[in-house]
Formats: sequence, C-alpha cells, structure tokens
Amino acid sequence: MVKKKSKLRKWIEDIVFVAVCVLVIRTFIVQAYRIPSGSMEPTLLIGDHLFACKFFYGIRIPITGKHVIRLRKPRPGDIIIFRFPYERKDFVKRCIGVGGNIVEIRNKNVYVNGVLLNEPYAHFSDLRTYSKLESIGSNYQDAWERGELRTAGGLVRDNFGPVRVPPNSIFVMGDNRDYSFDSRFWGPLNDKYILGKAIVLYFSWNREPPLYKIWEKVRWTRIGKLIK
Repeated sequence: MVKKKSKLRKWIEDIVFVAVCVLVIRTFIVQAYRIPSGSMEPTLLIGDHLFACKFFYGIRIPITGKHVIRLRKPRPGDIIIFRFPYERKDFVKRCIGVGGNIVEIRNKNVYVNGVLLNEPYAHFSDLRTYSKLESIGSNYQDAWERGELRTAGGLVRDNFGPVRVPPNSIFVMGDNRDYSFDSRFWGPLNDKYILGKAIVLYFSWNREPPLYKIWEKVRWTRIGKLIK
C-alpha cells in the first residue's frame, strides 16, 4: 500500500521544486533586468525591462567568475550585462573592443585599430568637446587599466587613448556617449564580470505621464523588441 502524502507536504514539495527551477533558470539560463538610467539611450530607455541570455558567453560559475560551455565570446556591437568591477551593481553597455584591440577616441569619434567605427546607435546630447587629458603622459595605459581615470570626467570623455584592451577583457561604452560612465573612465572589463547578453525587451514603462493615464505609461511598441 502506498501511503498518500499530506496536502501540506505536497504543497511544500511543489514550492521547493518551483523555487529550485527558478533559481537554476535565473542563475544559468535567463534573467530579467530593468534599465534605471539613460546611459544607453536611445537604444535602451529608462523603464525598459529586458531579458539577458546568461549562457550565451558561457555559464558563469559563482565566486570564481569563470565561464564554461561558452557559445561564443563577446563581439564588438554586443549589448552586454555585467557586474560593475568596483561596486555590487549590474551595468549594461555596448562592447566596442575586445582583447588586443587598440581603442582611441578623437573628438567623440571612436577608432578601433585605427579604423573609424560606423556607429548609427551612438547618441550625443552635449555640444561641448573636451580636449585630451595630457597630464598622464606615457603612463596613460597603466593609469587606465588601474581605473585611475574614474574621476577624470570630461577630460577623457571626448578624446581618449589610444589604449590596448588587455587579454580576456573588453572595452564597453554606453550609446549615450556624453552621459555614460564606462570603460573610458574605469578601465577594461574583465570577462569574469560578464553576466550575459541582452536579447529582448519584455516590457517598457514610461514614468513621465501621470499615473491616472496608465494606458499611456506602457510603451507598447517596445514590447518584444529585439535588442541590437
């Protein structure tokens, strides 16, 4: 005779099973993120909610940060979710260069290995162009890799480098070039911080209209939009 499980026990087992499935999916397959800032405008807007594929660049092993079962490595143009190296925050930026690439910015124009990038996604909202920071001199590469340009502000925003991206690292920038805290300031992004590739918008919420106009707050045309 098979003893029937109590309703409470069955309910607990179902809850545990669902929780484990959600944890596995969230850790290794896909995770939802919300865009809190305008650093990726107009590609990603404040209030956009997206799904990121977490196994695209390899399943990230917790604590070690190593990736296994990698589909492919990050490529220039990819929009990437990553853990910010200096704080426990998740960022989203676009990959501009990979390990070995030489990145330089001249008057807001980005060059990789001496070739001007075609960037239809780049957005500029500040008419000012800051001159290059010359005081660092020959130690520019080292200072950049150590993150010492984090407080340089506009002095590296519009004229930067050239620097060589270290192995197993990438150079990332926000599409909203004049208002993005990215690799120009805090240095190269090591692969161990990469969490996944942004793939699709599943919801978008506009905070501007009054709450009583709730039908206008949802950006219906953005739902289901592929991210590229």
